Amino acid sequence: MISEEIDKLLAHGKFPEATRQRKLVETHISWVVLCDEFVYKIKKQIRYSFLDFSTIELRKHFCERELELNQRFSKNICLEVLPIYETQDNFIIGGKDGTLVDYALKMRKLDPEKQMDVLVAEGKVNEKDIKDLAKRIVDFHKSARIIDKKNVLDVREKFNDLGLEREFLSKQLGSEYGKYIDRAIKISDAFLKENKLLLLDRLHSGFFRDCHGDLHTRNIFLLPEPQPFDCIEFNDDYREIDVLNEVAFLGMDLDALGRSDLSDLFIDSYNLLFPAMRIEAERKLFVYYKSYRANVRAKVNSLRAKSAMDDSDRKEAFSEVKKYLDLMQIYLQTLDIG
Repeated sequence: MISEEIDKLLAHGKFPEATRQRKLVETHISWVVLCDEFVYKIKKQIRYSFLDFSTIELRKHFCERELELNQRFSKNICLEVLPIYETQDNFIIGGKDGTLVDYALKMRKLDPEKQMDVLVAEGKVNEKDIKDLAKRIVDFHKSARIIDKKNVLDVREKFNDLGLEREFLSKQLGSEYGKYIDRAIKISDAFLKENKLLLLDRLHSGFFRDCHGDLHTRNIFLLPEPQPFDCIEFNDDYREIDVLNEVAFLGMDLDALGRSDLSDLFIDSYNLLFPAMRIEAERKLFVYYKSYRANVRAKVNSLRAKSAMDDSDRKEAFSEVKKYLDLMQIYLQTLDIG
């Protein structure tokens, strides 16, 4: 579906249940329609270097894949994949009449006030919440499929992908941000070259697993029991990662929210239950992974700025880019790479 069709669906489309609320939340890869009791997630018809939703067949496949993968830790949230039909004057989610135009993932709607980023901003996340979350993630990681074959240096290509945004961000934010990116890529290349044997050891020791892949505060609810959801489905490679890479995302996110104390408590609690940082070199690797996660958020917000429909959204996206590039630099400066 395209933007105009989404607008039509919101205005007078038919949903499986009667609903008074129809609120649209747009991400760089999806449209999410919030109704009274349920949420409908529709993938955009797009293709990037890291995902391909360009055909209806691919969008159906990845809706089904998202449902399957999220059953690992959120069985009561992701419910089913439904077809979307177009009639002469309307769009219908579910049903059988009309022309098939797309698919939607139906999810149970959770209380937005219980989303972890909201609770962190309100100062309502306590030590018990963090320790409970650490245990939940440890339990998931321990049961997750072990990855025994992988190019452990593939994070290099993903990190360096930020270079594709260099020209755009230099023009929009100033040349110093282009230099930030060049310097970051140089440090990342050197760090990974120095630590290839460490990464291979972690692969052979079973620390690479089929993880969540997108573990940050917006993808966790505290109900009060911790409930992760919305894992990566569009690229297995982004999900089959070092567990330290996984938890580094949440650590970086909490740092970015100004709660490094919660970040430190989370990783300490996690490591106590599942010792994934055994030596000082692995502590530096954790910091590197945090820089990588800040890098990814900068790239995502750069893509968001490019597709922004209004100036306020574009301005907010650029502000986020700056924040994450600055955070990436702080992490990299602690690695003592020339």
